[in-house]
Order: sequence, then structure tokens, then C-alpha cells
Amino acid sequence: MRLVGWRVVFDGLPARQGVVIVYPHTSNWDFVVGMLAKWTIGIPVAFWGKASLFRVPMFGSWLRWLGGVPVERTSSQGAVAAMAERLVRAREHDQFMWLALAPEGTRRYSDGLRSGFYHVAVQAQVPLGLVGFDFERREVVLMDFLHLSGEPQADLAAIATRLGHHRGRRPEWAAPIRLRD
Repeated sequence: MRLVGWRVVFDGLPARQGVVIVYPHTSNWDFVVGMLAKWTIGIPVAFWGKASLFRVPMFGSWLRWLGGVPVERTSSQGAVAAMAERLVRAREHDQFMWLALAPEGTRRYSDGLRSGFYHVAVQAQVPLGLVGFDFERREVVLMDFLHLSGEPQADLAAIATRLGHHRGRRPEWAAPIRLRD
């Protein structure tokens, strides 16, 4: 990351299982920056991606190799419950498993965050890591972790306090930090 002028601020994980959200997600460059940060930190994280990307020959295999998990976003497929169960099983077997995702669900402006990350973390009872992408300061920051209360309004206020100041590549496309579904 230093070679491309970026800095990763990270001081370890609080548990062997958890969910990490990346905010804001406003550019295709977020994926590149995120992968470079993942490799810099040296932790194997899984991530959700729209299923259509995984159908592209060779590209889908490459995404899976990187840790990608395809999710069909147009219909309820039980992805949240399945991922929560995978995290619970990982905890029971003391296996390392972290899921990273961009809760905005799109690079363009949307009216809030998709709720899947929230439900996975609450159902699996794992910590939620907050990753701020800051293109202005050229930093990826993963220093804050929350144990969600199950009270979305209070939890989202805490998330907004910690992530709301980060500036994406296109700040005008950042979604407000509130649940939309």
C-alpha cells in the first residue's frame, strides 16, 4: 500500500470470527484498495459480491479464489441466515472466519445501507468491524469494533459516529448511514 501512497491503520482483530463493513463504497477502485489492504493486513476474509459477477468465465473463479461468495441480490435466498450459521460453526470449531462487505450494495448513491451485514452480525453474535475508506487522506482504517445490541437505531448511530467522516473517491455518492431494507 505504501508503494501506491496509501496507509493501512490496523491493530488486530478482537475475535477469530466477525463481520467487517467498508464505507463509503463510491468507486470501482474500492475493490482494488480493499484487496490491497486485505493483503497488507494478511488476513483471509470472505466477501459478498453480486452473483452476476461470478457467472463471468474465469473472472468468477478468480473472485472465489480471492474469497468471494456470490449473492443473488434480486431475491431472498437465505444468504444472511446461511452466513450467520457459517460464522457460528466457525466459532464452535475455533476456525478463523471474517466476512467483509460494502453495505451500500452499489457504488452509486443510495438512500441507505442494506441490512444484511447487520442481521448476520446480530444473528451470529460476532463483532462488527468498521473499515473507513478515505481517499482524501489515502487511508484504510480498521480500528473500531462494535458488539451490536440488536437495536438498529442505536447501533447505526454508533456506526455513523465512527465512519461518517470518511471520504470516498466520490463523496457525493456515499449513502447516509441508515438501514434501507
